[in-house]
Amino acid sequence: MLLSLEPRGRQSRTMLWLSPLLAGALTLASGALLFAVLGHPPLATLRVLLVDPLADLYGVSELLVKALPILLCALGLAVVYRARIWNIGAEGQLLVGALAGSALAVNLIDWDSHWALALVLALGSLGGAAWAGLCAWLRTQFNANEILTSIMLNYIALNLLLFCVHGPLKDPAGYNFPESALFGEATRLPALFDDLRVHAGLYFALLALVAVWVLLQRSFLGFQVRVLGLDRRAAGFVGFREKRLIWIALALSGALAGLAGAVEVTGPIGQLVPQVSPGYGYAAITVAFLGRLNPVGILFASLLMALLYLGGENAQMAANLPQSITQLFQGMVLFFLLACDVLVLYRPRLGLKWSRRAAPRQALA
Repeated sequence: MLLSLEPRGRQSRTMLWLSPLLAGALTLASGALLFAVLGHPPLATLRVLLVDPLADLYGVSELLVKALPILLCALGLAVVYRARIWNIGAEGQLLVGALAGSALAVNLIDWDSHWALALVLALGSLGGAAWAGLCAWLRTQFNANEILTSIMLNYIALNLLLFCVHGPLKDPAGYNFPESALFGEATRLPALFDDLRVHAGLYFALLALVAVWVLLQRSFLGFQVRVLGLDRRAAGFVGFREKRLIWIALALSGALAGLAGAVEVTGPIGQLVPQVSPGYGYAAITVAFLGRLNPVGILFASLLMALLYLGGENAQMAANLPQSITQLFQGMVLFFLLACDVLVLYRPRLGLKWSRRAAPRQALA
């Protein structure tokens, strides 16, 4: 018997939007089964993972702090993915944005001007855009696959950051720890509430959400991006310049990822450290698809992914679970989402596989 997939005649838009919810339910069921196999009470462990981190205002503020960089990266990815440009380099663009912003911030420690923070954030965004521009240049000039180039640039960005925190940007008074000097107050994002870490970067994330929604749904540039993703030949026939759109989409995506990196170092961290990102750029890929490349859906998916990060840390301390539990749940969410999408878009069929030699004999019979 041969299992094959054939496209469904009419795709259910409702099922496409319900698919992430089904994927979430399957992830919870699989996680409960996994906890039972490992000898942990399933419901109690799921509570530790998903409910306990939000038991107080501090937990909610930490959720927002972790959701901000994921949201910014995922919004940028939504733009390029609408154009079917597969940027996998949001992690590297975030790291370069953090590095570029930090390189300026450590030289503005004595500044008192409000322009200092604006310059740091702007340079971080430009750094991320420039790093994504390398992918655009390789794609448009040499037809290099952006999936491969963006992935490889992630590792280059990580090693560049490690070189800088161990070398040029290392704090000379930091007792030989690989970290930069603490930023000055003028280059730090202010906290929104006393005794909580949620900061003014929340405004940038919400502004980016509105801007990306307007770009994709209400602008001619967004229309060109969507047409490019649907049919490249049709986009060329009507005069849309493919190379120009590739540059714009990747630059916007990189700029938002770079802004996420700059927000991280000027917000909760306050300096450049090697662990500036625990994988926010990679998590944003899952978030973008989980949110159906829609800014509002991405907002809720970002909160869910941030909850998995918080819950994973909580589960390590309360339930003695390994650190990899967060990555495991992220992987299960993506796996079940893809599986549900396949079943929504395609109809599985079982059929006999006939050999070419047998066919003429059957025809003669």
